[in-house]
Amino acid sequence: MADYMVETGKALPLGAALTDRGVNFSIFSRHAEEVTLILFEGAEKNSRHTEIKLDKQKNRSGDIWHCHIPGLAEGTCYLYRVNGPYSPEKGLRFNPHKALLDPYAKALTPLCGWNMGGALGYDLADPAGDLSFSLTDNIQDQPRCVVVNNEFDWQGDLPLNYPLRFSVLYETHIKGLTAHPNSGVEHKGTYRGVIEKIPFFQELGVTSLEFLPLQEFNEEEFPRINPRTGEFLVNYWGYSTVAFFAPKGSYAADASPGGQVREFKEMVRELHKAGLEVILDIVFNHTAEGNERGPTFSFRGLDNQIYYILNENRRYYQNYSGCGNTLNCNHPVVRQFIIDCLHYWVTEMHVDGFRFDLGSILGRDQRGRLMENPPTLELIAEDPVLSHTKIIAEAWDAGGAYQVGWFPGGRWAEWNDRFRDDVRLFWRGDPRQTRHLATRLAGSSDLYLRDGRKPFHSINFITSHDGFTLRDLVSYNHKHNEDNGEENRDGSDNNCSYNNGAEGPTVDLLVEQIRERLIKNFIATMMVSLGTPMLLGGDEMGRTQRGNNNAYCQDNELSWYDWSLPRKNAGLCRFVREMIAFRLRHHGFTRPEFYTGRDGNYNAIPDITWFDESGKTPDWENLGPCLAMRMDGSKADILADKDDNDFFIMFNGGNRKMVFFVCAPLEEKRWVRAVDTALSSPDDILLPGQETELIYPDRYTVQARSMVILISKER
Repeated sequence: MADYMVETGKALPLGAALTDRGVNFSIFSRHAEEVTLILFEGAEKNSRHTEIKLDKQKNRSGDIWHCHIPGLAEGTCYLYRVNGPYSPEKGLRFNPHKALLDPYAKALTPLCGWNMGGALGYDLADPAGDLSFSLTDNIQDQPRCVVVNNEFDWQGDLPLNYPLRFSVLYETHIKGLTAHPNSGVEHKGTYRGVIEKIPFFQELGVTSLEFLPLQEFNEEEFPRINPRTGEFLVNYWGYSTVAFFAPKGSYAADASPGGQVREFKEMVRELHKAGLEVILDIVFNHTAEGNERGPTFSFRGLDNQIYYILNENRRYYQNYSGCGNTLNCNHPVVRQFIIDCLHYWVTEMHVDGFRFDLGSILGRDQRGRLMENPPTLELIAEDPVLSHTKIIAEAWDAGGAYQVGWFPGGRWAEWNDRFRDDVRLFWRGDPRQTRHLATRLAGSSDLYLRDGRKPFHSINFITSHDGFTLRDLVSYNHKHNEDNGEENRDGSDNNCSYNNGAEGPTVDLLVEQIRERLIKNFIATMMVSLGTPMLLGGDEMGRTQRGNNNAYCQDNELSWYDWSLPRKNAGLCRFVREMIAFRLRHHGFTRPEFYTGRDGNYNAIPDITWFDESGKTPDWENLGPCLAMRMDGSKADILADKDDNDFFIMFNGGNRKMVFFVCAPLEEKRWVRAVDTALSSPDDILLPGQETELIYPDRYTVQARSMVILISKER
């Protein structure tokens, strides 16, 4: 074994940091009695290792244990052992027989084949369960932390940080994007595969890619089997983080130790060159260590009662995440960990923003109670490093918190599930939904106006990874999750979906036509609404999951993008592409303020006017399935002092065609048709300068379950 010189080192920064002479190691543990650094001679599973017990006097500053080892270099693999009290009933679960990951590790060796059972801190065969103590050493079964070099040729790159109101988000999965055999890329399912798809994203016109979790997680933690195929199910989505600073190694074509860090940076750099932002879905609400019967691989073995919210009976965990444990996000130590992590991804990895999964948990105190002014959420919102970074909350959790429109912390944007549900119900044809549609079109002022936030703080979406795809939303009345091995019990039953006459695939052309029309309605509604639109990746090409609305465990062609679809559904792809361009071309849909319903002393026309199909002011309490809105384009962007066209937009959610009376345009203007979702491609959306005159200037026949957009032009 190697003979290392051990120097005192420094307490900060936490983690493993290269110096000009070696590596500085630093880790937090307040209640530990002994901390041992384990150094490996290689990344191979059975490589030799050396254990270095840190001196309490020389190698400890406060609660930080640290040392400097000269001669070590990039690629060094390491773990820790931490000894202390094992008293589960007091919330203490130290076990020196379990090798631990550094919470600040920047990369891990492969997790494939990881025996998490060997990481159990208790004896599984003992009747005392988690109160027992495991003497089994798991050092050869544990993935290892890798020392990385932060040096990288960014070629002048910086985060793009587009203003939210000018953004169109695209939620996608790193692997699923290009894993399909027909993806046409060389490096399937990897960061490099994303780079190869840049021309597709540029043509589509989205501004920002929002990636499902790519911080290191263990795909093999689910023990179930697909009852239809007999294949093992895996953790595909990644909402079970093992290492928050480490990009997932299996998503990298470069399999060398630390190669995933370089390849992730290459992806970000090339996306930025193409004008595409990178937003990360990040899971600070829980970890993969689960409840009291889960493994001990990091936080639990370092300082369980600090990192997690525990029950009054300290043996058990509060479970506001639905995943067994809850991170103690408002403990000062954990709060600093979260900020350090966000800083790293922004400053070292150049990402443009974050979507915080189950974000309400970040607003719970150390006993699990929701706080009025949570310091962690305020710190993220006010942090100077993150001041231009997008911060997006999923404003609820599994413990019953629902804070959409009320999320604390100032500048947070939120996933707006009210937009999702109200727009779905309107286009499904449910009664008394039209007034709710109007509220969502106008930016959800009922949710965001009261606390001074703006329309763009509403992240408007129809579908996301969690639920039906857009194609399945109009093709299934019920979820079909049998392949998940849970007897179709998992996944939401409240989908607001409608199969339009046939459950799933059909050869009925009329059914297929109405389905495509509804997909176009959803896309167009989202693009003309105030707020920030988010498109679920694959919806633009008609991707289906065969009715599975909870494909978290399906790492196969059910979830992967089928790249034959853009050719098969070329008309739909074109519509989505042109509808995105239409939105970004017109400042009226990206205005920074809510509508007032009043004129702006410009031409005595209100900024928005509502009509029923007869051209009258709507009776909101008794309004049928038809609605029209006139948008005044003058001073649409007051910040830039820019005018836009005027718009007259008609929505027919009913089952029969309706003649809408069209209000007169301003003098010397005329209405022309830009969009009619009832028409076939390419007439459904017309290119600039190719819009068509109305046959009758004061009326327009809107087909059943369709929408029409008129735009003003000079006579």
